Amino acid sequence: MPNPSDQHPLRQGLSRRTLLSNLALTAAATTISPTLKALAQPQYGGPTGQQRVEMGRIASEFRKQFAVPATSIAISRNGVFVYDQAAGIADAANLTQVQRDSLFRIASLTKPITSVTIFSLIEQGKLNLNDKVFGPNGILDNGYGKPPYKPFITDITVDHLLTHTSGGWPNDSTDPMMLNLPWNQTKVITHTIAKVPISNPPGTHWAYSNFGYCILGRVIEQVTGERYESYVRTNILGPCGISTMKIARNRIDDRANYEVVYYGQSSEDPYNLNITRMDSDDGWIASGTELVQFLNHVAGAPSIPALLKPETIKTMTTPVPAYPQGDARYARGWMVHNNGAGNWWHNGSLPGTTTIMVRTATGMCWAALCNTRTEPSDQINTALDQMMGNVVRTVPAWSA
Repeated sequence: MPNPSDQHPLRQGLSRRTLLSNLALTAAATTISPTLKALAQPQYGGPTGQQRVEMGRIASEFRKQFAVPATSIAISRNGVFVYDQAAGIADAANLTQVQRDSLFRIASLTKPITSVTIFSLIEQGKLNLNDKVFGPNGILDNGYGKPPYKPFITDITVDHLLTHTSGGWPNDSTDPMMLNLPWNQTKVITHTIAKVPISNPPGTHWAYSNFGYCILGRVIEQVTGERYESYVRTNILGPCGISTMKIARNRIDDRANYEVVYYGQSSEDPYNLNITRMDSDDGWIASGTELVQFLNHVAGAPSIPALLKPETIKTMTTPVPAYPQGDARYARGWMVHNNGAGNWWHNGSLPGTTTIMVRTATGMCWAALCNTRTEPSDQINTALDQMMGNVVRTVPAWSA
């Protein structure tokens, strides 16, 4: 769950030597579930056999360099899958190979999904960007504490949460989503807005905030009358043909069918998180295939209907003024190039998880998922982005 602008677009006790030895025993997965066959095949216009070997080599070198047990990589062009490959170990204790339908925690790739859900509700007339969130005139009313609120709390709007400009609660050692792990969402939100003051007037300062996207999940629940997970699965993921994505569970023994095991490095424990509480900011699990299918549907592709209207897409991908000037800037749930006219992307990072997904201006979409993270995490984040760039450039016509 890192600041995505930091990137330019093992079960504990398992030794690195043992892990790499196990990786050497496994090849790319070849089994795929019936649900995903329709999404991942046929691979029209895909790479040649020699090119696929080179793409696999690039991904293999990345896994070796960072001791990554498994990766899931999917690429499409103009809505058609041209590459979809999973390789490595899903569960080292049982020497289980990863499959193309294996599910990974996606960390902050959750934020674009939450953003698209918010904008779909805006299109339905159920929300406005300028709607206040807290207090008697807010969407959540007094459901998370009672007046008097701390300064600026009742000024926070839906747009401030989408753009990380609420004025406080950044992704640092004080991040409410990483503290008080036994608490549920109601308790952590109530405590935070009452006890943790925000330091800037909303709209004036950009600070990446996982907590802000947790609040957006509660906004979705209040407006729809449904649980966040249920509403998104039915109304956003369902129309994309996605049926197996779900919110992660906290314990290794409670992971979903086909979900990989996560491996910590540098003493990180991927299972010392309340990932279920992080549903709308970091909580989804998915395959690379499913994330590319989602990307294809957001703005549509040939023969694929769009989830959102062009004017909505324009708003969603317009950079927020409070974000520093530059070619790569944060919009509403996405990093964007060229003021939204170029690529959109997001990356994700948690103990045991490193991810990225990208939608380009030339009609390509890709996603890459890993079931580990190194420290410092910015190194593997950057390397994953670069690895995918090298994979795509293996076939020059793709990047034209």
